[in-house]
Amino acid sequence: MDLSLTARAEGGRTVIEVAGEIDVYTAPKLREKIAALVDDGSYDLVLDLERVEFLDSTGLGVLVGGLKRVRTHDGSLALVCTQERLLKIFRITGLTKVFDIHPDVASAI
Repeated sequence: MDLSLTARAEGGRTVIEVAGEIDVYTAPKLREKIAALVDDGSYDLVLDLERVEFLDSTGLGVLVGGLKRVRTHDGSLALVCTQERLLKIFRITGLTKVFDIHPDVASAI
């Protein structure tokens, strides 16, 4: 399974729609996308994970790295996720305390 990334500006933030699997093979693509957006001056990001089918520890590392990257510019990285299997991963790892997780893009913005 591949990873599809689509970015758009919405409500003063940059929304990245993520679809597919975020794993050891595809995570670098997401890392590069976040880095490119931050380098271009987008410091307030929303990652829409509603179409993500799989997330491993490498993917979690990319999300944490992205959060650190935007925070160095006083930015933010919010997640949109309602899938219980992904939310369980965030709860088990304690990342629900680190990330703002929202049920939809509108509430994340």
